[in-house]
Amino acid sequence: VFLSLCEPFGVSCKKCGLENSKLQTLTQMLAPLFLSARAFPSLITNSSLNPNQNPSNAAKTPQFDKFRENRGHSDAAIKVPTAPWMKGPLLLRPDEILDAEKRNKPRKSEEKTFKALNRRESGVRGRKAMKKIVRNVEKLDEDSDSQDTQMGDLSEFDCLARIAEETTESSEKRFGGRMPWEREEERFILRRTKKERVPTTAELILDEGLLNKLRREASKMRKWVNVRKAGVTEPVVNEIRSIWRSNELAMVRFDIPLCRNMERAQEIIEMKTGGLVVLSKKEFVVVYRGGPSNSTEKTESGQDEISSSLYEREADRLLDGLGPRYMDWWMRRPFPVDADLLPEVVNGYRTPSRRCPPNTRAKLSDEELTYLRNIAQALPFHFVLGRNHGLQGLASAIVKLWERSTIAKIAIKWGAINTNNEKMADELKHLTGGVLILRNRYLIILFRGKDFLSDENADLVIDRERLLSRYQHFEETKRESQIEIVEVVTNGKQLEETSKTGTLLEFQELQRKFGEMETRNLETEAEKARLEKELKSQEHKLSILKLKIEKSTKELFRLNSLWKPSERDDDIEILTKEERECLRRVGLKMNSSLVLGRRGVFYGVMEGLHQHWKHREVAKVITMQKIFSRVLYSAKSLEAESNGVLISIEKLKEGHAILIYRGKNYKRPSSKLMAQNLLTKRKALQRSVAMQRLGSLKFFAYQRERAIEDLKVSLVNLEDSASELG
Repeated sequence: VFLSLCEPFGVSCKKCGLENSKLQTLTQMLAPLFLSARAFPSLITNSSLNPNQNPSNAAKTPQFDKFRENRGHSDAAIKVPTAPWMKGPLLLRPDEILDAEKRNKPRKSEEKTFKALNRRESGVRGRKAMKKIVRNVEKLDEDSDSQDTQMGDLSEFDCLARIAEETTESSEKRFGGRMPWEREEERFILRRTKKERVPTTAELILDEGLLNKLRREASKMRKWVNVRKAGVTEPVVNEIRSIWRSNELAMVRFDIPLCRNMERAQEIIEMKTGGLVVLSKKEFVVVYRGGPSNSTEKTESGQDEISSSLYEREADRLLDGLGPRYMDWWMRRPFPVDADLLPEVVNGYRTPSRRCPPNTRAKLSDEELTYLRNIAQALPFHFVLGRNHGLQGLASAIVKLWERSTIAKIAIKWGAINTNNEKMADELKHLTGGVLILRNRYLIILFRGKDFLSDENADLVIDRERLLSRYQHFEETKRESQIEIVEVVTNGKQLEETSKTGTLLEFQELQRKFGEMETRNLETEAEKARLEKELKSQEHKLSILKLKIEKSTKELFRLNSLWKPSERDDDIEILTKEERECLRRVGLKMNSSLVLGRRGVFYGVMEGLHQHWKHREVAKVITMQKIFSRVLYSAKSLEAESNGVLISIEKLKEGHAILIYRGKNYKRPSSKLMAQNLLTKRKALQRSVAMQRLGSLKFFAYQRERAIEDLKVSLVNLEDSASELG
């Protein structure tokens, strides 16, 4: 190549006189220059590419096979594609050309490795991934053959391997040879068991073909019987049976509360009608009347007891003996006692006796009340009530229940007429003496109280008191028998008397002589002291109110001094009755109006009034004042301040409407003149608040004065009664 390149310059190896070794050295030095097309631009005589060709097309991956001059020889020069600005071909040996396909392969693997190390991908974290990375690094060190590698020192990779081993050992020690994110293979999982579907009575009795036929017919029904809040009553049953005379199916729609528990609704409708429920959807139920054979089977099956839970059995045992059950109950079992079937009056009933244990208070604290309410929430209902009075039978049943349970829970019947839970709770509280925990339109909860005593405990307490009084009497007799005799000499005579000092006999004698009188005097003195204290307190409060009234009066006087109301002009425009009636009708038909609020007549109201008069002759002002005298005063004030003519005052739904005519010779006054004698919006609000405050203070002061007079009268009466007794 070197000789062929030197021939155009006229240079010969013989002429230069160079030896073969020197020629090789020179060739090696000049080879990099010939690899670049820019080294000898004069050597390029012809270009294989068009100079006007697009560079982007020329920059694509070349197909080197078509540029080979001698494809049979591997050492032949190859014409390489050049840039558009190059004027001649570029010839290179095959070993000096880089293959683009082979060059791209290691780049792809490098990209994958980079992604695996830096991006969040699955399977590239943890102990196995770290071991794989370290193994690949060691393999690179072993497989590298070239001595001029760019890696140089592998101390970093040794450190990385050491760190990986240390992390592996620490994780094995900490997690027992298992990484935290690895799941346990054998793990006990408690799955939620699905509730088994219980077959209905119709499915157990009727044939499958007949049941499917009835369900197809039931799905086409569009008329039903409504069951209201009162439940499945006798009229509902009669209506269902009347439908059965013409059709074997009857559709029933349940209202609250039975629609919330459709299983219970099906049981009630089957029990009361004797039919079979063949279809149930949402709050609708279709009842089949059944044949004569089915009715007997139904009654026999209904007599069988249903297996109930321990909760239901314990609740039934608690309610046994309290009264008849309410079979139309809309909630889960057990069925509560129907309080309406209990007697209204019980002979010999009395409120249970109460005695609080020592070192305890009968009153419940807030924490105890909250605790009892939380407990009562999980308890079943014990009674169902639907009347307001005549609750002695229910009270006796509650007292009997309190011997086994501390809380009595009473539900109020849905659909019962004229029920009042407040009256029910008050009467039960009066009859039983219990503590009302909760009361609303659905339920009443009563607590028996800390001082509750059952009949057995009350009898034990009475017997204990009798025993204590017997022991006290025995002790007194023993003390009297062993008392010493004191000799008392009076006027030369010797008397023998028994000392009564410190005995029960002395106390009883003193109590007979002075007890009643002292008790009456003490009560009178206590009542007198209470009245005097209350009188002094009321007088002190009255003095405070008077000081506040004086202060409020000064504030109101200051605000009134800023307002200088205009006087009514004597020269008023005269209107005939026809004109007034016409203007009144026009004003009442107007939709636009001006509202007069609590501020009364101030600068803003007059601005709005003149703005209305700018477009129309009559202005309608609506005020919410209820006293007609105040309405009339406001109307006169508006007429005087605006120089208009008052047409009429009408009563509307919104309030009173004041109709004012602007006059025939109307001319809008300047804003400066209006602002001189009227209050601003802020001052008008302060004046309104001050007037309201003054009125309230005067009202409360009047109440205090009446209370003081009553106290003085009662104090005089008490003194008169005490003097009469004295």
